[in-house]
Amino acid sequence: MSTIHDAIVVTTGKNDRRTDLEIQKPYTVFKYHKLMKGILRADKYLSYYSVLRKTVKWPNEFAKWCTLQCIFVYKTLNRKNNV
Repeated sequence: MSTIHDAIVVTTGKNDRRTDLEIQKPYTVFKYHKLMKGILRADKYLSYYSVLRKTVKWPNEFAKWCTLQCIFVYKTLNRKNNV
């Protein structure tokens, strides 16, 4: 996972629910969870209420609609002039 930290195992200070033994993790994993806890939680909460999910598609759909309307008007006007 990382070459920065040593390959040591540390105790997390928490006990397992089933065995009631202390939970041990590699130091790299322990440090990652300690530093990323708030960021991961924020990403989790933001994923529930993603603003981009609903708003990213409408500009594309609106541009397609405008393009189709312009093509329709262009064909309609050209057909009347040619007939």
